Amino acid sequence: MGESKSVCVIGAGPSGLVAARELLREGHKVVVLEQKHDIGGQWLYEPNTQEEDPLGREPWLKVHSSIYDSLRLMSPREVMGFTDFPFLAKKGRDRRRFPGHRELFLYLKDFCDWFHLGDTIKFNTKVHYVGPFNYGASREDLKWVVRSKQKTKSGEEVEQVFDAVVVATGHYSKPRLPCIQGMEKWRRKQMHSHIYRSPEPFRGEIVVVIGNSFSGQEISLELVKVAKEVHLSSKTVEIYDGLSKAISKHENFHFHPQIDTLREDGSVVFTDGSSIIADTILYCTGYNYSFPFLDTKGMVVVDDNRVGPLYEHTFPPSLAPSLSLVGIPKRILGLPFFESQGKWIAQLLSGKRVLPSYDEMMKSIDDFYHSNEVAGIAKRHTHEINGFDYCDKYGENVGFPKLEEWRKELCVSAVINLFVNLETYRDSWNADDKVQEALRSPYFTQLGVELE
Repeated sequence: MGESKSVCVIGAGPSGLVAARELLREGHKVVVLEQKHDIGGQWLYEPNTQEEDPLGREPWLKVHSSIYDSLRLMSPREVMGFTDFPFLAKKGRDRRRFPGHRELFLYLKDFCDWFHLGDTIKFNTKVHYVGPFNYGASREDLKWVVRSKQKTKSGEEVEQVFDAVVVATGHYSKPRLPCIQGMEKWRRKQMHSHIYRSPEPFRGEIVVVIGNSFSGQEISLELVKVAKEVHLSSKTVEIYDGLSKAISKHENFHFHPQIDTLREDGSVVFTDGSSIIADTILYCTGYNYSFPFLDTKGMVVVDDNRVGPLYEHTFPPSLAPSLSLVGIPKRILGLPFFESQGKWIAQLLSGKRVLPSYDEMMKSIDDFYHSNEVAGIAKRHTHEINGFDYCDKYGENVGFPKLEEWRKELCVSAVINLFVNLETYRDSWNADDKVQEALRSPYFTQLGVELE
């Protein structure tokens, strides 16, 4: 074992839990601070959103999870688990290949219990401040002050000093909103999908859904069952077969280009000149990274949804390895990637591995930004990975196993099916041969648990 450090992990969602597990395995002393009453992060469903600002404009949000009631996984369960803890279908639970959100929450509970992580977690504890304790010290000697409050009547603030902090607060909580002419004057109901939970409150309404992401499409397809009309507005006018079929199937489902103007009388005017009068506008426009508690003296900033500078989306060069951020990348197989992040952080803190020099890390970041710019990738998409190659390359830092081919093939098969059959792809599965190959692999037999 290398050197043992005291480490604070902020957040007990998937990335925080697996980071804590890896830190403990490496011999570190770990405290996980979680603002909610249970583990899960995004996957801890919060049905009550009445107290939240409908557009989520406050820096400190009351509601963390953005999951709606009917949400199901977009990837098959076989590909979702950590590398040493498969996501098994269990009796008495949601055994579907694409289960609902509660099934993943229960998987995380099983993971937490199997690896005895419960004793490390302080629940109902909100972190208000994280900053350098000995600002100006070398990267290797830097320590961190963490101030937190428990949700009790006394609400006393606790201040602790740690050798390292791992920020694992997720990125699907702080709503990202567009700038639309007339938005502030439009007096009818406006809300972000962050607080959407079910279609029932929109019964009989004319609803405009802004944002042609998969969440915007799926929420629209829920709303058409109860709303008078649903109008999906998109920046891009080209639509794929699955969405086209869904729109043609529902008489009350309409597709529009971007919105040009919102008017006080309730009118919504689109860029093609068409207009409607709506009851509600629902913004499915994504999320911003937000760390209101984090004081890095300007060394880590969020600029147009780029968190940086971060070496390999994880380490601020001037503050690493004592400060790291897990769970920043999007459009990846999250759980295995978070696991590789946790391993790297844990081994860096114990001294088993070393980061490149500050200059080398900054050069790597600058080269990455430049390559994105040349490729025409907008700054706000900096952390969207879109591929397996990066995850495999990242894992090489700690000898993390590459994603199995069957895992990659199942993912690709699900995406192809989605683009053809948006409404039914989760239940019209055509890759059973690959599933059987997966279930026969050592991955699913490693725990000695019989598949049911």
